[in-house]
Amino acid sequence: MLPTPRTTDSPPWRTLALLAALVVAAHALVLQLAPMRFGLAADGTPKAAPALVIRSIEAPPVDVVAAPAKALPAPVPKPRPKPRPKPQTPSPATLAPPPTQAVVEVPAPLEAPALSPEEALADAVAALPANSIAESSTVTGNGTQTATIDAPAPAASAPALVQAPPPRPVPTRVTAMTLPGSVQLKYKMNGEAKGLTYYANAELNWRTDGAAYDASMRVSALFLGSRSMASIGRVGEAGLVPQRFTDKSRSEVAAHFEADKGLVTFSANTPSAPWVEGAQDRVTVFLQLGGMLAANPAVFPPGTNISMYTVGPRSADMWTFQVEGDELLKLPYGELATVKVIRQPRRDYDQRVEIWYAPSLGFLPVRNRITQPNGDFVDQQLNSVDRP
Repeated sequence: MLPTPRTTDSPPWRTLALLAALVVAAHALVLQLAPMRFGLAADGTPKAAPALVIRSIEAPPVDVVAAPAKALPAPVPKPRPKPRPKPQTPSPATLAPPPTQAVVEVPAPLEAPALSPEEALADAVAALPANSIAESSTVTGNGTQTATIDAPAPAASAPALVQAPPPRPVPTRVTAMTLPGSVQLKYKMNGEAKGLTYYANAELNWRTDGAAYDASMRVSALFLGSRSMASIGRVGEAGLVPQRFTDKSRSEVAAHFEADKGLVTFSANTPSAPWVEGAQDRVTVFLQLGGMLAANPAVFPPGTNISMYTVGPRSADMWTFQVEGDELLKLPYGELATVKVIRQPRRDYDQRVEIWYAPSLGFLPVRNRITQPNGDFVDQQLNSVDRP
């Protein structure tokens, strides 16, 4: 038997009619109110807009205060002229005494600056103080010693004080001289300057025919360049007589020995110095000193002083050496018996110079050592000897 299908009851028609009437009424109400919402009256005419009222607010008036007038400065009264003083004649008791000519002792110059490595190498060439900066006084052409001092100015100008010139320098008298034959000496060098340790090579070339001579010293170091000094002149009864001395590094300066004029002149435009018999330069001083020792060693026992008037590239001064005694040295050349000669510093900033001469080599200089006041030094030791 088949099941009976279920049927759905449809809503009653009255309900549907009521819903339709409500929908129609709602539409009618909306259509009636829409014109009023958008500014239209119920009859469709435009609705008058409400009047716009603008209200302005006025600020209260501000009282303007006038700036006070700038007061003029009061006139400055003119000072009354002071009465002119009557001239008074001072009495003799009130007159100022004339300025006194004070004798000012010339102080030693300031300490010389520390030398650069290149300047230290130049010292090894010279084996004497490197330049006139380290000299307390320089002998000029008229025999006077020049120096610069800062003295307080007197109240009134005083006439220049004239001092009598000091005596001309007198070197140690040469009684005998034995000079070596032509030779070339080569040296190994080491030193220290401003904390820098350096190594260099040097050579001394000495040529002579018995009547004239030509001597030169050259020092060269890697990265430091080279420097050379040379001397030419004649050989006399008292040893070497220089005629021209040159010092060349970046540029060349020279000293000319003009014996006929009694002067030594300098190309560096420094004041001339007096020429004296026995004057040497910074190359020949090595050989002249050795020749004096070689001629008669017994005349120069330990403690003997030997003074030499030595000319540099810009000035001249007296140097005094002292024979210290015998010393055995071990050098790159070999072991040698030597005689040591020293130059002690005279002032706090002077260099200490030490020279060793070998009697077996004709009293040639086989070692030189220069020590600066600050501890810097250069040491030159013989490495080889070549004879023509």
